[in-house]
Amino acid sequence: MKVRKESSRIVKPSYEGQPPSTTQSIPLSVFDKVTYDTHIAVVYAFKPPTPPNTTIQTGLQKVLAVYRQWAGRLGTDDNGRPAILLNDEGVRFVDASADCTLDQAMPLKPSMTLLSFHPTLKGVDELVQVQITRFACGSMVLGFTAHHLIADGHSTSNFLIAWGQASRGLDMSPLPIHDRTIFIPHDPPHVKFEHERIEFMSKKLIKEHPYPYPNTDYSSDGVIVHKVHFTLEFLTKLKAKASAGRNRPYSTFESLIAHLWRAITQARGLKGFETTHVRISVNGRARLSPRVPNEYFGNLVLWAFPRAKVKELLQESLRYAANLIHDAVSKVNDDYFKSFIDFASNEEAVKDLVPTADMCKSMLCPNLEVDSWLRFPFYDLDFGGGSPYIFMPSYFPVEGMLFLLPSFIGDGSIDAIVPLFEQDLVTFKKICYSLD
Repeated sequence: MKVRKESSRIVKPSYEGQPPSTTQSIPLSVFDKVTYDTHIAVVYAFKPPTPPNTTIQTGLQKVLAVYRQWAGRLGTDDNGRPAILLNDEGVRFVDASADCTLDQAMPLKPSMTLLSFHPTLKGVDELVQVQITRFACGSMVLGFTAHHLIADGHSTSNFLIAWGQASRGLDMSPLPIHDRTIFIPHDPPHVKFEHERIEFMSKKLIKEHPYPYPNTDYSSDGVIVHKVHFTLEFLTKLKAKASAGRNRPYSTFESLIAHLWRAITQARGLKGFETTHVRISVNGRARLSPRVPNEYFGNLVLWAFPRAKVKELLQESLRYAANLIHDAVSKVNDDYFKSFIDFASNEEAVKDLVPTADMCKSMLCPNLEVDSWLRFPFYDLDFGGGSPYIFMPSYFPVEGMLFLLPSFIGDGSIDAIVPLFEQDLVTFKKICYSLD
């Protein structure tokens, strides 16, 4: 398959009436500044009939008038603070074509091929990029890249749904809430928890932080990004096993992460005395009191870090791992979010610190990171020809960085994107469906 990029242009917001000023800016919130400073790319596939690119572009221009941040640029405000400049310089829109049918290119699975379906993520000024690739059969693949400092997955999915609504000539609903100044620290601050070695780390230690891979030099071996499909039947059995003897069952998410954590740890062949943790995103909208509306546009995520000794994780039951995950996520509550706000708002306290959120690593072993997209309504995106039948992240070969997606089958099954070293993947494939 060969993808040919036919045209590339900048698309700017289309306003009704007088355009707003292009000299305003929005300071980044404490949650924006602690998240991943990188672009994230996702890929959608749509079966025909699909609307023309002009319809999708027009919808994009309309939605950018409501979500102006995406059409701006990152910079600093008049006070020198990191900010989103609302200068309406626009987003990139690329037209492309493939020399085959989509069926011939299937199955779309994690591979370098996905990189041809969206613009590069490196050295990009635009905060959003769009590429529409047309296939000979009339199918369409949408590649979408967005800078994570602007919005988390929840906000980005709201934007995408609004884009589809605008493309169909519908009113955009719900409308976003743009006020990023709502996270007000206490005076005096109440920092109840440790944040310097959780969300932040010292600049002096940053070069010493990469996780060493034990016992083996894998420098000549690449990472294989593998997709695992967990059926609803398997997930039901897994949840029952994890919850055995417990009055209230663990969630499917907790049970599956516990299972993957143990299976990957075993496949890696880690020594028993080593400590392993999982970095899990926690949405603060429902955890803060008063609750932050789901329409809030920006980042509002912190992380839970369940951890265990390798020996205990593998010798104890699945329920043991699920309980570690449940307890760690539960502790990222209103008190914890407000403690973080108080700590991160102290510019003096954080001036020599950098976020621990980093997608530039090539290896996370002995740890894992889980990006769960199970609750994001990505399959609700509809430009006028119906919902996508495939949705997935682009190719991110970071060892140990997992993505969880609802399967396009729509029956409650889950796809897990699991990047591991080739040697470890052989073992993982043998045990990933074991309930023993």
